[in-house]
Amino acid sequence: MKPRSLRPGDTIQFVTPASPLSADKLEFMTRLLEAAGYKTKVAKHALDADGYLAGSDLDRATDFQAAFDDPETSAVMCTRGGYGCSRIMPFLDFERISNSGKMLIGFSDITMLHLALNRLGTPTVHGPMALTLHYPREPWVYDSFLRALNGDLTFPNEAPKPTTLVGGVAEGETVGGCLCLLTDSIGTPWALETEGKLLVIEDVDENPHRIDAMFSHLVNSGLAEKAAGFVIGEMTRTDERADEAIGAKPWREIVRDRLGPLGKPLIIDLPIGHAKNMLTLPLGLQARLDADSGVITYLEPLCA
Repeated sequence: MKPRSLRPGDTIQFVTPASPLSADKLEFMTRLLEAAGYKTKVAKHALDADGYLAGSDLDRATDFQAAFDDPETSAVMCTRGGYGCSRIMPFLDFERISNSGKMLIGFSDITMLHLALNRLGTPTVHGPMALTLHYPREPWVYDSFLRALNGDLTFPNEAPKPTTLVGGVAEGETVGGCLCLLTDSIGTPWALETEGKLLVIEDVDENPHRIDAMFSHLVNSGLAEKAAGFVIGEMTRTDERADEAIGAKPWREIVRDRLGPLGKPLIIDLPIGHAKNMLTLPLGLQARLDADSGVITYLEPLCA
């Protein structure tokens, strides 16, 4: 169920399963991939727009499914997140997608698609999308991204190191993504599973009290206690969204307060997801978290 390794000449298809993207924001990613030796293809409805959605639910779902069914396509890259993946989940055949041998790349709202495929034993790639790299990033961001496409799971030395909140070593499958989607998944057929796993979490544009509420939901549901360890990225722009009417705490204090008492290995500020500069981090693979040194080491390959 692992994706096949990508080689020069392989085709990466762009799909837009959530919010819309304009054509100009595809240009940089297209140039980057083609310079690396890949071919690119744009799904039929990838540039559609219907308010906050990239076209109708059925069109977005059809594009997504067709990309994995397409014999010419070797990997599927989401152009952006935003909102909308949860609306197309019932239309998708995840068993068929899982068995396609094709890599899924994306993050943010794409978290729902990661969860569904990881539950089936298929690794996915939590990494930059077309919109992400439309804006300039540090050189190590592109390096990390292109390494992962080649199956290289080592992180560039130039990437900032995380901070240790709780020391220790834990092993387990990496799972997770955007916090609000993780909590939204609870109660659905694609719900977050954490038993013995390394829970990866980041988010963007949420008020501090909402970050507290979502972490509290993970604690109260028992999902946090079941995890082997925690890899926390950044709650991007959360501190700036403090609501004076309700009061606020810095989001890092909230993480320490909510997850620290569990005593599991816990690192924070790993550059992933919505951070200004981000690592590419595969999900659905066995890994070792050494929280004392802030190092994640994958214990199995990404690709078949």
